[in-house]
Amino acid sequence: MPASPSTARAINDRLALRLLQQEGPLTAGQLKQLTGLSRPTVADLVERLTAAGLITVVGESGEQRRGPNARLYGIVADRAHLAALDVRTGGVFVLVSDLVGRVLAEASVPIGGDTGTGPAVEQAVAAVERTAKEAGADRLHTVGIGAPGLIDPATGDLRDSGGLPEWHRSLAAALQERLSGARVTVENETNLAALAEQREGAARDRDTFVLLWLGHGVGAAVVLDGTLRRGASGGTGEIGFLPVPGTDSLPSSRDCDGGFHSLAGAAAIGALAAGHGLPVPATMDGPGTAVVIRDAVAELTGEASHTDAERPAGADVSGAERPAGRFLHALADRIAVGAASVVAVLDPGCVVLGGEAGQAGGPVLAGLVEERLRRMSPLLTEVRPSTLGGTAVLRGALLTARDRAQDELFAPPDRS
Repeated sequence: MPASPSTARAINDRLALRLLQQEGPLTAGQLKQLTGLSRPTVADLVERLTAAGLITVVGESGEQRRGPNARLYGIVADRAHLAALDVRTGGVFVLVSDLVGRVLAEASVPIGGDTGTGPAVEQAVAAVERTAKEAGADRLHTVGIGAPGLIDPATGDLRDSGGLPEWHRSLAAALQERLSGARVTVENETNLAALAEQREGAARDRDTFVLLWLGHGVGAAVVLDGTLRRGASGGTGEIGFLPVPGTDSLPSSRDCDGGFHSLAGAAAIGALAAGHGLPVPATMDGPGTAVVIRDAVAELTGEASHTDAERPAGADVSGAERPAGRFLHALADRIAVGAASVVAVLDPGCVVLGGEAGQAGGPVLAGLVEERLRRMSPLLTEVRPSTLGGTAVLRGALLTARDRAQDELFAPPDRS
């Protein structure tokens, strides 16, 4: 059945708004060209969206001809303010943006492990309020939170997970209460990182891929045919619990020690580096892991700078005879063990090495892991380094908040 006039108007309005989000300010003529709509239809939708306070004239195009078609229309960015949070074991990162995603203020707040649940929640909420004030936001429309652990698919709440601070589970409800009227959404951190890599990072050309998160801990996110898969209990990608060879024990339902986490988590990578004689930071978290791997890659690539003509006969092209090379080869062996299990089940065609460690390893580590997967699996799999690294969670939380806010603000008014 053909759409009713009101439905057609709503569809056209949403199309125009999405184009303005993706392309930036456009003239009415450009909207006509991109949408394929007639000039009168575009004029009507511009008038409707302007009257609704969703778009406004933000300038003029470079066209010589003056008039309505030369005006540049853009989304009213301050129509709503958004917050994104990356919740870590040791603190929280916060940013506040406008409706088009332009970051206006950001902050980082450490929260000690011995801080009680109430004080920890208060510190996190106060950080959001301060950042919003700094951004000039009277109120927040939507808040997106990325946190480690399982998200209950029925309620959308963070489930109780062993080893994670209790204040993580209390934060969303506290924000909902303190930020009057704000919509608060919680999502698994690795899932948000995958969303960011798909929209802005290493997987922009991929509808199907797996993000292997390598930071303080390990995890995975699965995107199949353009859709993020969460699983029956929200646990798709809890690869830290994956039983793998090379560990001294098996993981349990409450503790991932003995699983893939024991091979590729930050503490394990630090121990591996120290065992190869490399310097290791005092704190082995995501950023600490990045330092170790980045230094090893720099040492390896710096020393392996001979041309083919200059390289001594019999020299190891891979650099595996040097401490940095031995470390990176051993690390690639470990990562490939977990990646091969995922590839065997899902055949994603592409694995992105995400998190701080994946970004720090760059093409060197990604190439070593891909080489091992070719030997371990008949399924052709490209391995790419993250381009967003540890910032991917915060970017994913912001994208999620922006999408949710725009879905509501761009919806046609209820005419019932």
